[in-house]
Amino acid sequence: MPNETEPIIVGGSAKTDHLCVLLWGSPKHMQNIAKSLRSHYSWDELYLLLAQRNSGSLTYDGIELGGERVCAEIEEELRSITSQGGKITKLSIVGYSMGGLVSRYAVGLLYAKGILDTVECMNFTTFASPHLGVRSPLKSWHNKWSNFVGSRSLSMSGRQLFMIDKFRDTGRPLLSVLADPASIFMLGLRKFKRHTLYTNIVNDMSAVHYTTGITKTDPYHRNLENINVNYLKGSKDVILDPANPIVPQPKLRSGASVMSKVLHWTVPTPLMYILTLCSPIIVVVFLCNSVVQTIRSSGRIKRHEMGQAAFSIDQYRVPLLIKELRRDVEIAYDAPNSSQNPDFLSTEDEDDGNNEGPQERSLMSRERRLSTPTQPTLALTADQFEMIRSLDSLKWRKYPVWIHNHRHSHAAIIVRWDKEAFGEGWVVLNHFADGEFLI
Repeated sequence: MPNETEPIIVGGSAKTDHLCVLLWGSPKHMQNIAKSLRSHYSWDELYLLLAQRNSGSLTYDGIELGGERVCAEIEEELRSITSQGGKITKLSIVGYSMGGLVSRYAVGLLYAKGILDTVECMNFTTFASPHLGVRSPLKSWHNKWSNFVGSRSLSMSGRQLFMIDKFRDTGRPLLSVLADPASIFMLGLRKFKRHTLYTNIVNDMSAVHYTTGITKTDPYHRNLENINVNYLKGSKDVILDPANPIVPQPKLRSGASVMSKVLHWTVPTPLMYILTLCSPIIVVVFLCNSVVQTIRSSGRIKRHEMGQAAFSIDQYRVPLLIKELRRDVEIAYDAPNSSQNPDFLSTEDEDDGNNEGPQERSLMSRERRLSTPTQPTLALTADQFEMIRSLDSLKWRKYPVWIHNHRHSHAAIIVRWDKEAFGEGWVVLNHFADGEFLI
């Protein structure tokens, strides 16, 4: 583990030819990823940029505006390095949480502007990023209610993450366009040599496994007591072996299983009492803050669209689709944010009204036929199933992560704060910096 008192060193020397951009809302939350990379690569080997144009409440402004800000920031940094006598020939991008989506948008803009043709694209990495959005899988009323409230609580970002937006003149959700094989975003991503993602398998209430792992199943949901996990050698029981992550356990006697479930639901804990008492207050505070932030965000977006931003938006409003997209719903997918209580497709399910047109109905029918009792398919939308197929064509190196010592695994996976309980996150960061990062 790096020295806690050692300052975070960003930037690089004039000899550095490799720029790595670290991206989320707050640069402070990305400092330990930077610290881990710097402990492996010197100033002469790697130039580190902690993107900061989307700090704080600016994350409410949406993926598009966030991506434009980051693209402008990267361009400015490249010009600054050149003016100081340096020359960047390699580029890597690391995104955390929603920063992974913003970075995918920025990559598309860099591709459209020809910048990716001037560098060797090395690593594109995400940590706990909701590539498929954060909507709960369909069917149950509480999932639909959660989607309704959540999508209207986070300004433009909420609408895009819950996929209820219509992006520009496409008539489709932005996340769907981001994963379109014919889009500048996917064409830009394809230029990177290595695509890596780290996904929490438990306790990530912000972005659960199906969306951060780009998968239509979740073998870890409510099932960890029934499986053995295979850990990656040398990962200190934190990172699962991506080639063979789980092995089913022998079934326990039904009586023992029933008793464990009874105890689970009948033995109260102090945390349960606290949550019961505080939930109404928390909900009111959250909704009030959401209203304030939504109003502020709407004003920023309006000023940006009127050309009152720090940079001209005209150079970033480029054509999104390079060629006509041809959907082939008969091709099986190579490979779902759900709530912690997702629903699954079954062969008896009827179309729920969220999928229109023969192509979407055919796709959903196929997914229902392919769903099995041992690995049931989550009740995703037709858009999400197509997104999985497209994104998986990039052949991601997917690393499931099991954080045991803290229930806030979304923060622990990158050691957002220097606290002892987040120590398992250093295993993840060192694995990335030492063996996964191409220099």
